[in-house]
Amino acid sequence: MPSVMRRIIIAGIGPGCREDITPAVLEAVRQADVIVGYKYYFQFIAPYVSEGCACVDTGMKKERERAEQAFLLAEQGKTVVVISSGDAGLYGMAPLIYEMKLERASDVDIQVLPGISAFQKAASLLGAPIGHDTCLISLSDLMTPWEVIERRIKAAAVGDFVTAVYNPKSHGRYWQLYRLQELFLQERLAETPVGYVRQAGREKQEVKITTLGSFDPEDVDMFTVVIIGNSQSYISHTPSPNGEERKMIVTPRGYYRNEANEGYKIGQNIMIESFRTIAAELKRQDYPLDHKWALLHAIHTTADFDMENILYTDNGAVEALFNKVKSGMLKTIVTDVTMVTSGIRKGALQRLGIEAKCYLSDPRVAAFASANDITRTQAGIRLAVEDHPDALFAFGNAPTALMELCDLIRKGQAHPAGIIAAPVGFVHVRESKHMVKPFKDIPKIIVEGRKGGSNLAATLCNAIMTLDDAEQLKPGRDL
Repeated sequence: MPSVMRRIIIAGIGPGCREDITPAVLEAVRQADVIVGYKYYFQFIAPYVSEGCACVDTGMKKERERAEQAFLLAEQGKTVVVISSGDAGLYGMAPLIYEMKLERASDVDIQVLPGISAFQKAASLLGAPIGHDTCLISLSDLMTPWEVIERRIKAAAVGDFVTAVYNPKSHGRYWQLYRLQELFLQERLAETPVGYVRQAGREKQEVKITTLGSFDPEDVDMFTVVIIGNSQSYISHTPSPNGEERKMIVTPRGYYRNEANEGYKIGQNIMIESFRTIAAELKRQDYPLDHKWALLHAIHTTADFDMENILYTDNGAVEALFNKVKSGMLKTIVTDVTMVTSGIRKGALQRLGIEAKCYLSDPRVAAFASANDITRTQAGIRLAVEDHPDALFAFGNAPTALMELCDLIRKGQAHPAGIIAAPVGFVHVRESKHMVKPFKDIPKIIVEGRKGGSNLAATLCNAIMTLDDAEQLKPGRDL
């Protein structure tokens, strides 16, 4: 006599939308003698169940009972389909049934039919957030100790994985998602895109996009999947067919980066990658965006993470100076030495209609300095103030020039749009920087202590002119 088929098919029915159930799963449902599953999910397959097929439903958290029932029925010679939402292999019934097969030493044949997972459906609704290396983490500590889950969260954050979060909250688990957010903010920028979808593919579907810093765990429940972008992810604003703007998260794979464009594109991509590396290694991730942008430039130029301790900016100083540039109020940058002028990006100056000037090469400087018994850099600043009293003044070398500007401000002869104070050295350097701080109405960027340099002063000018690239962390536009 032919042997009776003893078979369990574990089928992933997708996130809940009938259109997302695969043809293979639908065919298995039609051919089944018995379907076993959590009762809530039968509504999604009801139209495809054949007449005479028995449906055995169980309540939530009855997975083991469900699996045992499937084996008992299959061992009677029935074709049993066990349904799981999403993909049966992801936090679904497949692992349990395979383990139970070994435990029972059962000869029942097992087949797994994959389904569209909740994170895949959520990702499709959010745009293209999982375009690169992705990991999945469940915050349910029902069967996994929290210490293990936390280690995995840290690894995902440090490893720069796009991360999909399952089981983010329940009635009894309210704090775990807050902890995940805290851990990610230790490694990722606050501007990192975050998308979350409630009831993906179902009638009450909700899709939201925000950032890691602004994300509110209270807006999430047990039916929500959260996707956190990596350091390259960004929020794209694109028009929709109805003319309204649509937000999407995009995690690039690298196709555009790898195109053989102009040589400067390669340099810009190196700079972008450097900035992302620096940002990930900062001790703090909660700096105001404009200060962080200046800080990233300073560290990139010097490879010195001590800048995190010594770079001072007035509250909103970088943003205020950028707005002056944007409005056309700031048209001139005056530097103490030509090395600073050389380091300011010519493309940015041209794009924004700004002139960068150093008066050291002015033929009047030598005679003026000799006649007044001052340094040539001091003389250059006096002459610059006569021509451009409202310029942005950037100092990367000469503390005497910075002190000269402070004296002219106190005399009412200079009214700078802003001051970058980064002279370097051992004589009067600290004092010159202290002298700047009392001018409360002038936006200031100061490299505290003895450190500084022309390269620093120049890069801080560049940071001001490119602040509109800060949110997407894409420096080097004018390289």
